[in-house]
Amino acid sequence: MADTLSRDEKLYRIRHSTAHVMAEAVLQLFPDAGIAIGPPIDNGFYYDFDLPRSLKPEDLEEIEERMRGIVAGKHPITREVVGKEKAREIFHDQPYKLELIDELPEDVEVSTFTVDTFVDLCKGPHVETTAEIHPKSFKLLSIAGAYWRGDEKRPMLQRIYGTAWDTPKELREHLNWLAEVEKRDHRKLGRELDLFSTHEAAGSGLIYWHPKGSRIRGAIEDFWREEHRKGGYEMLYTPHVGKSWLWETSGHLDFYKENMYSPMELDNADYYAKPMNCPFHIMIYQTAKRSYRDLPLRWGELGTVYRYERSGVLHGLLRVRGFTQDDAHIFCTPDQVEDEILTVLRFSMNIWHAFGFERIKAYLSTRPEKAVGDPADWDRATESLRKALDVEQMEYELDEGGGAFYGPKIDLKVQDALGREWQMTTVQFDFNLPERFDMTFVDRDGREKRPYMVHRALLGSLERFFGVLIEHYGGAFPVWLAPVQAMVVPVAPAFNEYAQSVTERLFAAGFRVEADLSDNRMNAKIRHAQQQKIPYMLVVGENEQNADAVSVRTRTGERPGEMGVGAFTEFLAKKVREKVLI
Repeated sequence: MADTLSRDEKLYRIRHSTAHVMAEAVLQLFPDAGIAIGPPIDNGFYYDFDLPRSLKPEDLEEIEERMRGIVAGKHPITREVVGKEKAREIFHDQPYKLELIDELPEDVEVSTFTVDTFVDLCKGPHVETTAEIHPKSFKLLSIAGAYWRGDEKRPMLQRIYGTAWDTPKELREHLNWLAEVEKRDHRKLGRELDLFSTHEAAGSGLIYWHPKGSRIRGAIEDFWREEHRKGGYEMLYTPHVGKSWLWETSGHLDFYKENMYSPMELDNADYYAKPMNCPFHIMIYQTAKRSYRDLPLRWGELGTVYRYERSGVLHGLLRVRGFTQDDAHIFCTPDQVEDEILTVLRFSMNIWHAFGFERIKAYLSTRPEKAVGDPADWDRATESLRKALDVEQMEYELDEGGGAFYGPKIDLKVQDALGREWQMTTVQFDFNLPERFDMTFVDRDGREKRPYMVHRALLGSLERFFGVLIEHYGGAFPVWLAPVQAMVVPVAPAFNEYAQSVTERLFAAGFRVEADLSDNRMNAKIRHAQQQKIPYMLVVGENEQNADAVSVRTRTGERPGEMGVGAFTEFLAKKVREKVLI
């Protein structure tokens, strides 16, 4: 392989080629298999197959061994360009490939790649020979179902996921990282820590928040509301459904209907569950004649919305059908917009830092070819976004033409403890809805003008944010967010009454505290509290009872020692108030 390739380019070719090697190995095991597509992806690759039986985990081991045999052959990977008819001949027994070929223009030339006995319809690029794939630098990871071309009405195929690297050392490091990802999986921790669940009683993709999960959500919402109050926002509450004309006016029924729940017919009218909050905020705006003196209006809502995602993409808390957006809309005059955007950006960064996310990157998306609104407004809005990023000295990437048709935007991606980037905050201009709903304000010159409208979702949604937060902390939440901030542990039943008294005093002080009055031994109680990732264990016995004190231990095994109940109350209050990230 050429030394001039970057590491990313080299890995892309290795992974792409390893996917082809895997497909050949699968065909050796299942000669009549149907082969679909097999692209490289982040950190690995996959390939979809139509197989005569369901794959088992032990099949992956055999496929891997066959792959190593193919790689050891040091086969060249060669490219050939053929006409469409020749391509049909090559793939005459592969219906999925034929479907792809048939969709191409008749006079097109088709690119194929051959490795050993396997020929694939592919654009490349690949490594030059299988000798460039180290036999101990790839591994098959899992089996999943995948509809052909993502269409639930098409055949269900079997997808094999794998990972491939340049060296065995890189593979080992990645497998260790995957083990940590699995350990922190929010679905697993959600069960173990009793935070949330899903049930078919409400259908897929809808979340049931358990008491402990609700405590965390309550702490998040209380913080969110207080910070917005200090930031000059007013809170709104709006309905969950709206008549069809509302969604026709907003454009959702033209552009978004496939992601909306089916309508309900009531009183001879169709009602839709809301996929967005913004049209409702506009309805409130329209209840009065607005003046430039009224602006800016900053309105926030923790509004639950409903979007009909395909079942195949649902994933715990991270991809759901009903979720609560931490939504806000700013209505302002053109000369206010620059200050408003800068304020929003600073506000967003402060919120993310409070939750313990320090590595944040911005993406600025500009006007696409097809767009609504005056180009001068686009220029002003884009420049406001750019200036805010520059003033805050934020690292950002420019996505030329990547804005929505209705306005430019800033997206903020946060990096979690495992180095994964998550798309979270969006600051989005909208020149579409003010026009569609004929929104106006009376300016200083007495003339009616369009206000600027800025959408701002900070955490994105409470459900998805909670999933990210669980995985970021591995369930060991900072004390200000922890569902149980302290567990009182009596050393023997004789001290249960004192333990209950300490619990009640701390509860009365506003803390989330429980007492373990079970028949288990003290060490078992402490071990259970640590497994539940409770920040503090307060051990009480005769000495503590006589001194009106507690013996403090932490979930990480540290022993700060004995503290009076009053002193611990002040200690815990300071940790919560300062939002210490332990």
